Amino acid sequence: MKNKKVDGTRDLIVTGVSFVFGTFCLALCYNLFFVPNNLVVGGVSGIGILVQELTGFNSQSFIYIVSTLLLIVSYIFLGKEETKRVAIGTFLYPIFITFTAPLAKFLLQYLSFQEILVTVILAGLLYGFSNGLVYKFGYSTGGADVIVRLMSKYLHFSEGKGVLIFNVFVILASAFVFGVDIAIYAIIIIVIGSFLVDKIIIGISDSKKFMIYTREPRKVKKLIKDEFQTGFTIFPTVGGYSHVKGVMIMCVIRSRDVHLFRDMILEIDPQAFFVISDCYEVQGGVKRSNLPFM
Repeated sequence: MKNKKVDGTRDLIVTGVSFVFGTFCLALCYNLFFVPNNLVVGGVSGIGILVQELTGFNSQSFIYIVSTLLLIVSYIFLGKEETKRVAIGTFLYPIFITFTAPLAKFLLQYLSFQEILVTVILAGLLYGFSNGLVYKFGYSTGGADVIVRLMSKYLHFSEGKGVLIFNVFVILASAFVFGVDIAIYAIIIIVIGSFLVDKIIIGISDSKKFMIYTREPRKVKKLIKDEFQTGFTIFPTVGGYSHVKGVMIMCVIRSRDVHLFRDMILEIDPQAFFVISDCYEVQGGVKRSNLPFM
């Protein structure tokens, strides 16, 4: 019981630190790359850059005001529980934007590049890394997330579609204000960022799962056990067309051994049918100490 309590406390600390650090990096990315280069990637902060350009109203003040108003709207229309999910980020993100502004100003002396594409790539990497840390543990920085949830509830959009519609609208607006090239750079940042978010949330696949149907199951099982020294699971199967009964073998193999394993299966049974998919995490089962993914 004590160990579970300690583990729970440690997990809570790791979660909180990751969220705070991710929010800090996201605010730094905003001041370091987005504001100086008029890069609008969506969200309330992106609208803030547009408002500052069109009216001269400070983007930081805009974010504070709109985020607070959206938090109130969330409480009224989405309820207490939904609002709790975004409340911390709603206050923390604008505060970090204020505090990272001087740091960004200092760093810009050393991160000023002649090629805008270098800036865009760095912005995409930092943007994706930051959002990945925030989203990995179910947190949010509020703002546009409230708008998306309102769209989901009242317009019956999925949250994914709501995010897409909202960001497309903001980026199109930026194309009219700053030019099409800036909008294209924003899209590149979103693509890079989305890829990195997926990798942080799901993980980098260092192993592959094989689902193998073969007429030589005994030889394949021996290959897995003796040559690759890992475990496997057997599923009884019935062919959908032939109605012939057989077995499906499932196992996990290191990514670097995939081609070797595949070729050795085909040597045993050239007619073997198998499916290979990414495997992000393995728990339990037969393990080897020299297989880090197992």
